[in-house]
Amino acid sequence: MKKITLLLLLPFLGFSQSKVSNTVSVSNSNVTILLNNTTQTATLTLIGPSDRWLAAQFGSFSGGMEADSDVVYYNGTVLVDAKHNGIGIAPSADAQNNWTVSSNTVTSGVRTIVATRLFDSPDATDYKFDYNDTTIGIALAQGNSASFSLAYHGATNRIVNTAVPFTNLGVADFSLNAAQIYPNPTTGDFAVQSKTTLTQVNIYTQTGAFVKTITVDETDSTAVTVKGLSTGVYLLELVNDTDKAWKKVIVK
Repeated sequence: MKKITLLLLLPFLGFSQSKVSNTVSVSNSNVTILLNNTTQTATLTLIGPSDRWLAAQFGSFSGGMEADSDVVYYNGTVLVDAKHNGIGIAPSADAQNNWTVSSNTVTSGVRTIVATRLFDSPDATDYKFDYNDTTIGIALAQGNSASFSLAYHGATNRIVNTAVPFTNLGVADFSLNAAQIYPNPTTGDFAVQSKTTLTQVNIYTQTGAFVKTITVDETDSTAVTVKGLSTGVYLLELVNDTDKAWKKVIVK
């Protein structure tokens, strides 16, 4: 049986233009980057085991741990803004951490970190996000064992993709039908991101059997734990006072 955290992200009111990267996954970890062109901010969502370090490299590079490439890693206490020094060498923390962590939660041994940074941070060594880019390089790694001390991750605990595509979330569709679910498929946590108020989520099996109703606090972003979902395909009914939409999520 799976235990899933459904993270409901209720964005600010207003007209926005945004796009999200495809999910990059390895072992029990995954990462996505969402770009908001209106606020000129990038939002990083990093998910993985709660008992070890997690790291995500991003930008333009030809390989993992490439010298001078931008990276963040979780050291058991904070999300560190850093720069790679080359393969086999520990990254150096930046003089200033330009990432703001909005949430760092743990559910059933799975940590979910959400952090935001300006496209063009005050640190000249930070990667400058460009909304016009259609792809971005992302490398992801997690500790080989339960430890927050950076060490060799092992071949099965890292992945490098130098051209991860973005999906444009659009600028005009503020209906619930435009809501995004990521990562999908998922092995655990996933997020539902809506551009408008979301008041209720009803969960059904693929055959139509009712599973659970989640009532959402309209005044705040809310993390809701959904227990007892086994591997399979589920239908999510997204509801507010004036709209309704259906989405599908696959639990592996």
